[in-house]
Amino acid sequence: MQLQHACDYMLNRLARELDSRLTYHNLAHTTDVMAQTARIAQAEGITNPTQLALLQTAACYHDSGFLNVYDQHEAEGCRIATDTLPRFGYSPAQINTICRLISATKIPQSPTDKLGEILCDADLDYLGRSDYSTISGHLLTEWLAFDRIPDPAQWGAIQRNFLSQHRYFTATNRRLRSHSKQQVLVSVG
Repeated sequence: MQLQHACDYMLNRLARELDSRLTYHNLAHTTDVMAQTARIAQAEGITNPTQLALLQTAACYHDSGFLNVYDQHEAEGCRIATDTLPRFGYSPAQINTICRLISATKIPQSPTDKLGEILCDADLDYLGRSDYSTISGHLLTEWLAFDRIPDPAQWGAIQRNFLSQHRYFTATNRRLRSHSKQQVLVSVG
């Protein structure tokens, strides 16, 4: 596996090819998810180099489907990973694992193992951070650009509902982010 080359390839594609209206699902989000994935994996005691590489690859490719589609971007991301990763030395079994991890991030999130829990928590880490308001604003701007919300006045109710239903999966993020997420919920409530 050539993790660095595989991620460099995808990050360069995201920087060049993503629609500029993607103000949330953009390069900054992907690099944040990669950083949060590494942080959570370390805190959760994941030390196996192969597992770490598969997890980091999944983080790098998790929103690559936005290069081509908005809806069903997870499935498209798996297609991109399946087409791309063999040239970087990934085996079919490794690509299947990466696709399983990417698929787990589809809302509602559905991780089936510790690696999936880590990626899902990294993907929505911002819900319990001090930059929630800024990032949430980027998502609202994107939804408006892609006609995902007919009336911006509905945003508060949508966010309250989402925050109240969301839960972190890892002990790390439950400990570090749940309290702040509850404060965010109160502030949008």
